Amino acid sequence: MDAKATNQEETARLTERVRQLLKEKNAVMLAHNYQPPEIQDAADMCGDSLELSIKASKTDAQVIVFAGVHFMAETASILSPQKTVILPRENAGCPMADMIDPQSLAKRKEELPGVPVVTYVNSPAAVKALTDVCCTSANVVKVVSSIEGSEVLMAPDKNLAMFASRQTDKKIHIWEGCCPYHDALTPQDILAAKEKYPNAVVMAHPECRPEVIDMADVALSTSGMLAYPDASDAEVFIVGTEVGILHPLKKRHPNKTFIPASEKLLCQDMKRITLQDVIRSLENMTGVVKVPEEIRVPALSAVEKMTQYVN
Repeated sequence: MDAKATNQEETARLTERVRQLLKEKNAVMLAHNYQPPEIQDAADMCGDSLELSIKASKTDAQVIVFAGVHFMAETASILSPQKTVILPRENAGCPMADMIDPQSLAKRKEELPGVPVVTYVNSPAAVKALTDVCCTSANVVKVVSSIEGSEVLMAPDKNLAMFASRQTDKKIHIWEGCCPYHDALTPQDILAAKEKYPNAVVMAHPECRPEVIDMADVALSTSGMLAYPDASDAEVFIVGTEVGILHPLKKRHPNKTFIPASEKLLCQDMKRITLQDVIRSLENMTGVVKVPEEIRVPALSAVEKMTQYVN
């Protein structure tokens, strides 16, 4: 038996054990679109972080296994306080979420008295608790436009803030944070990809730099990217987001071709969780993420205000 077949057999064995444990523990497994293929294939649901947390909150499962990063597990805990939320690798973090903390946000709010705060869901729960309303990359324009007054403080992603500022009439105060992977994508990368695939449609994530978005045919969230090829006659797509999304794109659209805009778009944190980690965490019920009530309640308010703008 060759190495590939051996690996496939091992993956199948581990996946079967994951599914067995999920049933035993009355658990549901969520996997973000950027997770490794074998993690996505083992999960009950795949999608973006907020979408998954909302869906999980409506299930009868008592345990939520979130194959993602820490802030995603926190969001699941915010929405489902009665459930046990597990992050299989506790060191799966988010560099962007680490670029803001509640103390820094509180200080900035003092400098901008009365200015509403819109916070990207890619942020710690304690930051959400100091927020007026959260947003996603899919609904950021709707959320910002809904804010009363002429000014908004947006955190922590400067690129998402600039994306919103170009589509609303609000004055947006920008936090100097970003996703280092999306921010590393350059116009030169897009030009190089277009040179190889001149007829391809370029899809860019709103976390990308404005000059990259200007070169794209469409700017879409991960869920938007997954749906977009359904309505497009194009056969080839250059994908300007984390390379993990190529797996669900190819599964959903097997007759179309998807090319990563750059190999730099590889988030190490999103690749930490393995099937062995999921098994270990379920067997021992380790990696529990629980948001304290004094943080959860105000954070829930900010998240719930956002959900009216989720399609």
